[in-house]
Amino acid sequence: MNRIIEEEKSNAGSNALLKEGVFDPSILKAFFLAGGPGSGKSFVSNKVTSGQGYKFINSDVFFEKLLRSANMSMDINSMTPDEYEAAMAMRARAKQSYNKAEETYLSGRLGVIYDGTGDDYMKIQALKSKVELLGYDTYMIFVNTSLDVAKQRNLKRERSVPESLVINSWAAVQQNIGKFQNLFGNTNFIIIDNDEYKEDILNKVWKQIRRISKSPVKNPLGKKWIDAEIESKKRLSILRKR
Repeated sequence: MNRIIEEEKSNAGSNALLKEGVFDPSILKAFFLAGGPGSGKSFVSNKVTSGQGYKFINSDVFFEKLLRSANMSMDINSMTPDEYEAAMAMRARAKQSYNKAEETYLSGRLGVIYDGTGDDYMKIQALKSKVELLGYDTYMIFVNTSLDVAKQRNLKRERSVPESLVINSWAAVQQNIGKFQNLFGNTNFIIIDNDEYKEDILNKVWKQIRRISKSPVKNPLGKKWIDAEIESKKRLSILRKR
């Protein structure tokens, strides 16, 4: 793969082949986040992937933005019936925005991070298969905490959830650790103990993800897509010179 890219760079003799896409770091890499409410996975994921060109896919981000724009509470449990109905309509709109963003990122084979809890194994398994058929290499970042820490952090979140949900989600995520490790394989499964903030560990993981991002794509379907894109750009460059 590296040989093909270097040859095409040399043969083109211009910057036409070096546009956004094929030669981007993180292209055709997909990470899946797992960790229950209060695990700190959003904070951790921002730390270990910052500056590496990944696009986050999380419907909650769109939902929270809509709630803020409407000056509504982030705490769904404290809403009146009318507020709750309005919030659910916003959640449906957020899902549409999520789907549109996902489609845009995947069509360009950009590096993506699916931000979810990891309590639904079948959902992640299906998403993994979906992006692999598009040529992506897939990985998981599993942010682990004790139940006590998860409950404490949940109380400090802007949009906290009922403690019963924290407990149930934490238990479901814990049950899936082994399944996810088997699904992604040891080398593509990164687990981070986040009971305490440890900058040295996060820096180490950041470097690990950077190495992954810069590594050649392994998925045969991804390699074919890259080769086709390079050939297309090469033809376009020749046509422009005529």
